[in-house]
Amino acid sequence: MLSERRLEVLRAIVQDYVGTEEPVGSKALTERHSLGVSPATVRNDMAVLEEEGYIAQPHTSAGRIPTDKGYRLFVDKLAGVKPLSGAERRAIQNFLEGAVDLDDVVARTVRLLAQVTRQVAVVQYPSLTRSSVRHVELLSLAPARVMLVLITDTGRVEQRIIDCPGPVGETVLADLRARLNSRVTGSRFSEVAPRVQDMADGFDPDDRPSVGTVLATLLETLVEEKEERIMLGGAANLTRFHHDFPLTIRPVLEALEEQMVLLKLLGETADGTMTVRIGHENFHEGLNSTSVVAVGYGSGDEAVAKLGVVGPTRMDYPGTMGAVRAVARYVGQILAES
Repeated sequence: MLSERRLEVLRAIVQDYVGTEEPVGSKALTERHSLGVSPATVRNDMAVLEEEGYIAQPHTSAGRIPTDKGYRLFVDKLAGVKPLSGAERRAIQNFLEGAVDLDDVVARTVRLLAQVTRQVAVVQYPSLTRSSVRHVELLSLAPARVMLVLITDTGRVEQRIIDCPGPVGETVLADLRARLNSRVTGSRFSEVAPRVQDMADGFDPDDRPSVGTVLATLLETLVEEKEERIMLGGAANLTRFHHDFPLTIRPVLEALEEQMVLLKLLGETADGTMTVRIGHENFHEGLNSTSVVAVGYGSGDEAVAKLGVVGPTRMDYPGTMGAVRAVARYVGQILAES
């Protein structure tokens, strides 16, 4: 365990390196920070930090920079994240409140996260499996053709065109719509199947095949995997940090192009809790020079999806974590009110 004083020296090194992009020396540390000890003591503390793998010397004549291990301890010992100003919070809220539908909410969230953090933003669409049914609409397109519209509590809309085995009259369609909504509105997706399994039996024998086809399509829609929708933005922000990547930013950009890599990155985030993965803690080799800050968001207490940012390990962790958490909270509010 590091002493509190050495932890304070490590904090100062991280803050200075993130702020200046230059390796940090003991003389600069004692001048910039009120550490309450002599430069010689700071040098000794830095030697211990280096020996224990928290900082490293990039060049023989240079000061020291934090390692992945150093950043990890810095994040783990954070007293709190940096709060956004009132003006920043109002700007975020006004921007997100202008969204017209779920796609617009996700698109605006990506743009916002990328602008506020100046990192690469990644936002997962709300998961269908964690959603509830808000409304089911049935529309007649032709005598034997029906459009099913499923609206979830997160504002997601799924549409299906159904070719029925026989004509479906407006009266039957209205009856089915009313019965469906009375049984499934507010239900979690996992609860819908048992609630509609015997519904076709309540209709005339001639109408049952068509009613059964509509119900089967609804159930198929509920179980389809829609998790794999992710939006990414702000990749150009990485070019500002080209010197933070040992060789080239190409491996990072290639990793970010892979949908499954992004899904796995966000999938490692526990619901509702902030996750920070630093450098080699990331499973994908292309992301070993980056840090990922992610959190779940949702319309209630439960997260329905995740969002976060990817940037260099030389990151303003308190500020980035504060921004990611604030944006997630506002997106959740927008979904709850939509």
